[in-house]
Amino acid sequence: MQRTGVASLPLHGGKAPAWLTGRMRKLAKEVSSIIIDEYGTNTFLTRMSDPYWFQAFGCVLGYDWHSSGVTTVVTGILKQALTPEEHGLVVCGGKGRTSRQTPAEIVEKGETLGFSTSFIEKLTYTSKMTAKVDNTAIQAGYQLYHHAFIMAKNKKWAVIQQGMNSEDRTARRYHWLSGTTASLASSR
Repeated sequence: MQRTGVASLPLHGGKAPAWLTGRMRKLAKEVSSIIIDEYGTNTFLTRMSDPYWFQAFGCVLGYDWHSSGVTTVVTGILKQALTPEEHGLVVCGGKGRTSRQTPAEIVEKGETLGFSTSFIEKLTYTSKMTAKVDNTAIQAGYQLYHHAFIMAKNKKWAVIQQGMNSEDRTARRYHWLSGTTASLASSR
């Protein structure tokens, strides 16, 4: 497991309009399907864990604001657009209270993907530890308010989470990717 990047963004409030998110969802499904069909879920997860690619993906989907909103909107769109049956991927978590439901969603979606109880526990632990590292261990002043955990049928995963610093009105997005390096989950 490794952190693959960090993006600093202006902190903006508000909500994406429904007409835009509806179009984004359709486009996200099609673009994601093409990437997964052509290159596989590992490549898709690798791209999601690249902060620059993720930002560009948000722009391609029509969310052209350079702001903190791209994180929450794009992961929310992907949560709706990706299905385990069609894509072999699921997105757990999200913004605010939804982020606190991530462990329960990992259990539910992990069972849907056919993962063992012990592997689901490792994923839940990994989700909590990536959040703890970026929220507490770094102590950079960015309180996490968004945590998304993307899981694939092949047991690979990516984390996209974001914290805010209300004093300087900035957000910081953190990206993680499962890999060949030592895992927090395997060190338990």
